[in-house]
Amino acid sequence: MFMNLAHRGASEYAPENTLASFYKGIEMGANGIETDLKITKDGVIILFHDNELNRTTNGTGLPSDYTWEELQQLDAGGWYSPLYAGERLVSFEQFLHYFGRKSVLFALELKDKFIEEQSLYYIEKYGVREQVTVTSFSYDNLRAVRAKDATIKMGHLIRHIDLSSIEQVKEINCQQICPATEFITAEGVALAKAHGLEVRAWGAFSEALMHKALSCGVDGMTINFPDKLSMALASKENSSISVE
Repeated sequence: MFMNLAHRGASEYAPENTLASFYKGIEMGANGIETDLKITKDGVIILFHDNELNRTTNGTGLPSDYTWEELQQLDAGGWYSPLYAGERLVSFEQFLHYFGRKSVLFALELKDKFIEEQSLYYIEKYGVREQVTVTSFSYDNLRAVRAKDATIKMGHLIRHIDLSSIEQVKEINCQQICPATEFITAEGVALAKAHGLEVRAWGAFSEALMHKALSCGVDGMTINFPDKLSMALASKENSSISVE
């Protein structure tokens, strides 16, 4: 199954990492959601990408400067459109409460250190282990996850595929390697697959890049516009049927 993962939800159409964006992603044909895990001052894991609050909320400073109760007072949607004014930040547990029973995949990117144990706790609590891939740009974060869980699926976010990056991910038993679409090549994808790895692209910020990733043979990608990827996959499938 090709992984059509709504990047922070359908973030082309709704404010990223909000319930509105996640629901829209599923409505638009995504079979999975990609999101980011950070931690608050009082130890609550929230879904938030940036280092600071100012781009996507009406707050300032670091999320870790505030308690979860304080962060819930922020507007996380008005920056995108008045239609979404009043959207709230979402905790990881809230997210799993609303989406954990759905038949969708979850790519969970660890953005902070020392959150692996709590993240794994909620993954087990909500019974979503088989749907989850834990990812990070930080190799140390992934090593910390593997030290606590020998088998959970993991993916390393990297710039480009080479033998060194493949050896690194295999060393900690990552099942997935995640290159930037900008630097992806069919040869690199084939090399990773020859080593038994899934290849999931990130950074497909345009339709041209989306089609590039598809032509290189990736197993999935994170995408801001899952509807366009769904249409491209359907078109590709129909073309294949017609040829046969």
